[in-house]
Amino acid sequence: MKSWLRDNNLSLVLLLLFAASFTGQVFAGWSQENEMLAQHGKPLLGAWAFLSGGEFLSAVFENWESEFLQMWAYVVLTAYLFQRGSPESKDPDAPAPQDRDPTLDAGRSDAPGPVRRGGWPARLYGHSLGLVLLALFLTSFALHWVNSARSQAEEAAEHGDAAPSLIEHLGSSQFWFESFQNWQSEFLSTAVLVVLAIWLREKGSPESKPVSAPHARTGT
Repeated sequence: MKSWLRDNNLSLVLLLLFAASFTGQVFAGWSQENEMLAQHGKPLLGAWAFLSGGEFLSAVFENWESEFLQMWAYVVLTAYLFQRGSPESKDPDAPAPQDRDPTLDAGRSDAPGPVRRGGWPARLYGHSLGLVLLALFLTSFALHWVNSARSQAEEAAEHGDAAPSLIEHLGSSQFWFESFQNWQSEFLSTAVLVVLAIWLREKGSPESKPVSAPHARTGT
């Protein structure tokens, strides 16, 4: 058990931080919503009514969408683009192990199953990380879109206005403002990490070069 915890503590801690943050979002959002309803003399929402509401779900998937977009773009762009001096980039002047032809290792017993089978399973597996991240982004985008439209419909009903259709909402400035406000921050933070890591270090982190490494060294 101790060895298992050591081998998996990074993902476990990240999942615990996610759970704590998500719980905080739920209770803070629920409290804020009921405070606003109380100010207008309206009935308060129960926990399930809040959690299943369009506004809450739209906010959740709006954020997930931007995170999966960031991860997908980062994984795919770093396969083809370079930043000299950054540990987040492959070295443009040296062969990278990530570019090794997987068919050369197809005979190894510890190679992943698709690699051993070869053909289209190996080709598909060679892009599986990017494809799954893209699918997660598109799924989150769709759920953000649907629930953002629900939120707008709920707001329109309160004012006696006609609710926009899904297609109308997809073309609305409100929906794209919700998306772009998160997308821009994700791309900025990724670019900042890539560039700062050229000159700055974090001892012990695989996202950093060794502390004594020259600034010009590219990759870890």
